[in-house]
Amino acid sequence: MSNPDAQSSSDSAAELAESIAARLEGSSLRIAVAESLTGGQLSMRLAAAPNSSNWFSGGLVAYMTETKHRVLNVSPGPVVSARAAEEMASGIAKLTGANLTIGVTGVGGPDEQDGREVGTVFIGVRSPHGEVHVAERMLGGSPEEIVESAVVASLRLLDSRVDALASTHTARR
Repeated sequence: MSNPDAQSSSDSAAELAESIAARLEGSSLRIAVAESLTGGQLSMRLAAAPNSSNWFSGGLVAYMTETKHRVLNVSPGPVVSARAAEEMASGIAKLTGANLTIGVTGVGGPDEQDGREVGTVFIGVRSPHGEVHVAERMLGGSPEEIVESAVVASLRLLDSRVDALASTHTARR
C-alpha cells in the first residue's frame, strides 16, 4: 500500500524542480549536485525538469565514505556533518564548473552513523561567489521517507537560492 505522505512529497519534489527550471530560463546559473543520502534521486528530479539540459550540469552519487574523500576532496573525519556537506558542494563545483551547487549527506537508517541520529541531514548550497550555506534538518520516518524528505528539503533550499540569484545572473546574448 502506498503512503499518501510519500506521494505528496513526490509531487512537491516535482513541483519544486519545475519551479527551479522556470526561474532558470535565460539565466547563466548552472546547477550540479553531490549526493550521498539521496542516492541520485535529487539529480533525477532536476534532470526530469523542463529544459534541464540548459542548466543542469550533472550530479555525482558519492555514497561510500572513501568516495567522498577521494573524489570530492572531503576532509578526513565524519561525513555526516556540516563540513562534509560544504566540501561536497565545493567539490562538485570544481568537478563540473557549475556555479550553483549542492551537497547532501545524512543518515537514512536504520542505524546511526558518525554519532548522528537517524534522520540527521546536512545540505550545503554553494553560491556563484563561492560562499556555502549549510542547513541541518532532522527528518523522520522510514529510510525511504527520510530520503524523499531530504530531496524535498534540498530542492526547497535550491529553489530559494535560484529565486535570489536568477535575476542577477542572466545569460549573455
